[in-house]
Amino acid sequence: MYAKYDMSKEVAIITGGAMGIGLVCAQRLAENGAEIILWDRDSEALEAAKAAFNKPVATIQVDISDPQSVAAAMAASTKHHSRITQLLNSAGIAGPAVPTLDYTAEDWCQVIDINLNGTFYVNQAVLPTMKAQNYGRIVNVASVAGKEGNPNAGAYSASKAGVIGLTKTLGKEMATYDIAVNCITPAAAQTRILEQITQQHIDYMLSKIPRGRFVLTDEIASMVAWLLSAENSFTTASVFDISGGRATY
Repeated sequence: MYAKYDMSKEVAIITGGAMGIGLVCAQRLAENGAEIILWDRDSEALEAAKAAFNKPVATIQVDISDPQSVAAAMAASTKHHSRITQLLNSAGIAGPAVPTLDYTAEDWCQVIDINLNGTFYVNQAVLPTMKAQNYGRIVNVASVAGKEGNPNAGAYSASKAGVIGLTKTLGKEMATYDIAVNCITPAAAQTRILEQITQQHIDYMLSKIPRGRFVLTDEIASMVAWLLSAENSFTTASVFDISGGRATY
């Protein structure tokens, strides 16, 4: 049913890999032959995620908002596999669903630290290895909220807009090293991140999608698999919409 790619020589790091979009994408990459290293801050979820694969996968507990934790996770990853060729950065949080004027500084900084700063720390940790081997594929998970801005999601929208800008910059900087850095801007998927927001906010997001439904994680995995494959040999610094027709650009 799904397109197949030869990933028998690929090694993938997936942040937020213990559940949701990260786990489904990791399964797809494994089905195509890639070796998998799951990064997540939830150690119990990481242990449970191993059962989702028909081959051994490496799991590393990491807090991507902490640069020292990210550096340690990268060092541990290279002990498993010296050649890291794929990165899917999907870890993130929604934050409170409140008007921006009601946001506390603490809540704002937590969302920015995980979603935007974490993306920076992870990309910065992985890219030197890819640059040294003159090859790599990266996908950062942004959001349609980063394009349009969702009401009552100021920190989330701002963080994902930052991910888009960072991805475009890195894609340009790494272009001559056969490293593709792209991002995706999905509409909401039926994952645990929806547990962090109100039903009113969920209903708002659904009402904006012309397809009339949330995106399936398998649909996201199909797009991610191509972006992380060797077949994506030219496209970089780009934003791939998967919002069911919601995005206007």
